[in-house]
Amino acid sequence: MDSDLSLEFLRVVEQAAIACAHTMGQGDRHKSDDVAVEAMRREMDSLAIDGTIVIGEGERDDAPMLYIGEKVGRGGGPRVDIAVDPLEGTNLCATGSPNAIAVLAAASAGGLLHAPDLYMEKLIVGPSSKDAVDLDAPVADNLKAIARCLDRKVADLVVVVLDRERHGGLIAEIRAAGARIQLITDGDLSAGISAAVRGSGIHAVMGTGGAPEGVLTAAAMRCLNGEILARLVVKKPEDEERCHAMGITDVRRVYRARDLASAESIIFAATGVTDGSFMRGVRLFGDGIRTSSIVMQTAPHRVRFIDSIHVDTRPDVKIRFER
Repeated sequence: MDSDLSLEFLRVVEQAAIACAHTMGQGDRHKSDDVAVEAMRREMDSLAIDGTIVIGEGERDDAPMLYIGEKVGRGGGPRVDIAVDPLEGTNLCATGSPNAIAVLAAASAGGLLHAPDLYMEKLIVGPSSKDAVDLDAPVADNLKAIARCLDRKVADLVVVVLDRERHGGLIAEIRAAGARIQLITDGDLSAGISAAVRGSGIHAVMGTGGAPEGVLTAAAMRCLNGEILARLVVKKPEDEERCHAMGITDVRRVYRARDLASAESIIFAATGVTDGSFMRGVRLFGDGIRTSSIVMQTAPHRVRFIDSIHVDTRPDVKIRFER
């Protein structure tokens, strides 16, 4: 996959973020998601790729676009598998809360797991701790291992957990071990990126979230040298049937980042919709629109933070420099 595509994919997430930013705080999460999907799909069609959506707008939904299996791009380029979340954090955008992002990951064909729309157990850590944790280990043991790798006390650790009723037992175990918790309402992908970046103040993400988001997180971990340990939550025979239909034979398998995002060439791009840990949200002003994005690649291995001003077409527009 041509590394020059990274800036093309940047444009895709920028336009999705800009579209839904106009709905920020209006309380209509469905509208926010719809405009993000439409903008991302429109921009995707301008790319010189033979693209296939492998993580999209729902395995079971009758989504009109960006659905799993949909072909995107205008052709004439490489075969690319694409995982998208046009708006991660629909509720965050609707309420104007932090950490809503537009995001995609792209890999050479066959390089991203076709994950069913199920829950997935997840443990996400940074480079220092990636070989010291085990998804099946007691929570306290994993926290001690992370603390040891970071040369910290368990009491110094901050663990992000989605604020869900199903995590009551997990939260109690983390607190009993002595670590601190940051509860979030949505956006475990953004939290996963934070856990893999030194200086973010986040040391791990634990709990159960969406499997599609797990694949996107894995792509980011491949670029950041972090790790995700994950296992699908299969409770019913129909869940197992859905896994088999998507080519997954071992439903109890514990996946790592390289299993979920196996390609040697991966591109991950995200643009902030609302202000977050690493990216500011979309800012609308009289002479244009300003966006803040992150673009990461495995080949060549690089991480870029990109601040863009999308200038109005008027001839008297003035560009202002901000530090």
